[in-house]
Amino acid sequence: MTRGNQRERDRERAQARSGGKGAKGKDDGLTPEQRRERDAKALQEKAAKKASQAAGTSDAGGKSNKK
Repeated sequence: MTRGNQRERDRERAQARSGGKGAKGKDDGLTPEQRRERDAKALQEKAAKKASQAAGTSDAGGKSNKK
């Protein structure tokens, strides 16, 4: 049983849908140690922002719950 070029067309369509994204985030030029430090810093900033919003302050520029 032959499928002609259907398999090839499907691969092209799938690649077009994904936007040609390959290994996401792998080509950032960082070593694993630098990547860990960057990610840890981002998580700390996110936690600090969430804590400040929970405390009722909106220093991070987010929406406040005060009316």
